Amino acid sequence: MIVELRQYTLHPGQRETLISLFDREFVETQEAVGMAVLGQFRDLDDPDRFVWLRGFADMPSRAEGLGRFYGGPVWKEHRDQANATMIDSDNVLLLRPARAGVGFPAATAARHPVGHTTPPPSLVLATLYYRDRPFDETFMDFFDSQMRPALVEAGAAPLACFQTEYAENTFPALPVRTGENVFVWFARFPNDVRLNQPERWQTLSAELPGAQQRLRLSPTTRSLLR
Repeated sequence: MIVELRQYTLHPGQRETLISLFDREFVETQEAVGMAVLGQFRDLDDPDRFVWLRGFADMPSRAEGLGRFYGGPVWKEHRDQANATMIDSDNVLLLRPARAGVGFPAATAARHPVGHTTPPPSLVLATLYYRDRPFDETFMDFFDSQMRPALVEAGAAPLACFQTEYAENTFPALPVRTGENVFVWFARFPNDVRLNQPERWQTLSAELPGAQQRLRLSPTTRSLLR
């Protein structure tokens, strides 16, 4: 699966407006044209950031699905309202599984219906590593042998590992970040207390070269990843 990690910077106070619109209008309508809406989140460290994940079978189907959705009636009807909440929607990483078998697992529970109001108790942590060359099998071996066990010890459920997809953007109307080498792992935590106590893996992570970014994410009520 090809995955977009999308981070939107919003106008102050507009995140709940966008989440309400997104969860009501933009979930099933995207999936109806062949895309997967994997997760929608509030960034716990930035009240004006909305983060979501969208998946595709491959790059050609990405172009087809995006063309059908953004050229279709639902987006045309609601795009002005959606765009009015946003300052920037171009912070997008195009990713692929770092190796076979480490993409997102199949959902174990159905998506909640529109109107569901009880927030999920769990939280998702996305950690991004950047360096000056592509991530290789040596890095993946280190992650599997050292980082993954530390995550489990910290109470996390490791979910998936991705790295940069270097293929040309098949839908240029939606920009993506290029010229970067990124490795991203996702893990689920039962609550925010455990999310802030990853002691062993913080020590391991600090030993890695390059820049790092951590996203503490609270799933919306309709997020499939929760």
